[in-house]
Amino acid sequence: MKTTVIAVDGFASTGKSTLSKRLAKALDFTYMDTGYMYRAVSYFALTTHLIQDDIIQEQAIEAALSETSFSWSTAAGSKQMLFNGKAYGDELRTLEVSSWVSRIAQLGFVREHLVNQQRLLSQLGSVVMDGRDIGTVVFPNADYKFFLIADPKVRAQRRLEELRAKGEEVLFEEILKNVVNRDHQDSTRAISPLRKAKDAIEIDTTSFSVDEVFEQMMSAIEV
Repeated sequence: MKTTVIAVDGFASTGKSTLSKRLAKALDFTYMDTGYMYRAVSYFALTTHLIQDDIIQEQAIEAALSETSFSWSTAAGSKQMLFNGKAYGDELRTLEVSSWVSRIAQLGFVREHLVNQQRLLSQLGSVVMDGRDIGTVVFPNADYKFFLIADPKVRAQRRLEELRAKGEEVLFEEILKNVVNRDHQDSTRAISPLRKAKDAIEIDTTSFSVDEVFEQMMSAIEV
């Protein structure tokens, strides 16, 4: 059976997850949220006290990570990603987790483990994957590649509205600082830095609605 891989890379809060979910639904593909995977590992490290006094206990995380895995659940007729057999939600989207996820993602053993997991999970059928290095590292031969960008202040405002809708009391300046720091960390890390694949279609989502960007992406896909 021929399978198709669609890679959606880009900076934080450019609409990657929202658009990838819409693409997957429209095409009847499986959506794989790689950001969820890195957030799950970051949340795991925080809640198991493998980050102490603002220091990542790298050896302890590496040892613990080898005993973890991601899997699919098809309960209730929909496919959902599980981490160690459990589904996670808004607890992975807090500002605290966001402040650590880029640093966790810089660790080579974390990336190696999750890339292996991503490739294993994608073997069951066609997928839409969003992340930072899908089109450059995870699936350099993906059938379609997109790279999303947007103005940092616009992205910070989107994130602010998302967090406040969930009841979190956060400041715009705090969110903007987090966005800029993540951009820097993601783009300058030594392993699998965030960059546009040469054959990726770049879309600036600053001034476009989700519907408009979705239509641009769909017009480039032939399946």
